[in-house]
Amino acid sequence: MKLVFLDASTIDRADLDFAPLRTFGNLTLHQVTPPEKVGDRIADAEIVITNKAVVGREALAKAPKVRLIVSAATGVNQIDLEACKERGITVCNVAGYSTEAVAQHTFALLLNLVTAVDRYSAHIAQDWPSSPIFTRLDHPVTELAGKTLGIVGFGTIGQAVARIATAFGMKVVAFARSEASPDAPVPRIAGEEFFSSCDVISLHCPLTAQTERFINRISLALMKPDSLLINTGRGALVDENALADALRHGEIGGAALDVLTTEPPPKNHPLLATDIPNLLITPHTAWTSQEARQRLLAGVIADIQAFLGGHPIHHIV
Repeated sequence: MKLVFLDASTIDRADLDFAPLRTFGNLTLHQVTPPEKVGDRIADAEIVITNKAVVGREALAKAPKVRLIVSAATGVNQIDLEACKERGITVCNVAGYSTEAVAQHTFALLLNLVTAVDRYSAHIAQDWPSSPIFTRLDHPVTELAGKTLGIVGFGTIGQAVARIATAFGMKVVAFARSEASPDAPVPRIAGEEFFSSCDVISLHCPLTAQTERFINRISLALMKPDSLLINTGRGALVDENALADALRHGEIGGAALDVLTTEPPPKNHPLLATDIPNLLITPHTAWTSQEARQRLLAGVIADIQAFLGGHPIHHIV
């Protein structure tokens, strides 16, 4: 059996062991695969593994032997599911591997916003020892205790974020798409009240037709002028032009993002402009802890084992 991993470097920094994958057959590991080479590289493959490399209809037309495609991720937007369904190709993903890592990164971003750690750290190299004092008050620092964190998407990651928030003394509420449930163990708040009452809003929902641009000019206008937005979900949950304008005009206090609608972003991306204050962006690294990547690889292996056993798990198509 021939297996092809199209972009192994997206999950490996020379600290993962791919030997278990080789027990299934002849494994080819490509570090990255340009779009124009996908079809040729999977031409003889029976099992394809991809994290970000797009496996589309045109590439699949060159690969008559493919039986299984495993997304080395939770999302499957890089795979043409309709083409796979027509061909009878099984598609599986890996879920739940990054919960703790993403929750941790969410708070890393939030803590940077409220403590200005990155800015103060830069002062050491720039200003010390010329500064007459060591302590600086250039940037505001606020406490999380007593603040309200609003979570959009109260699944496993949202719940993990809630546990951390509680440890910091924050009040936690969750967004309710329809009916509010203020008396629930974690209050569910709907509509305008959610946006206007939260000090921090953190996005952990899937990207769907209903959640695309969930954060937009209307919702941003409802938020407090000192409120903070965190997005470790999907880039398209946020109207990026609207967020850039809201930050410039002081409509909200700050934002921190680990995801963008287009990755990698073009040079003219609206959030890469140099005049946007109080904005942090990390390059989609929330999920990349060594432990999470090890769980991800284990999930890929489990998907292949289950498929070969006739009972695929995490079965999308």
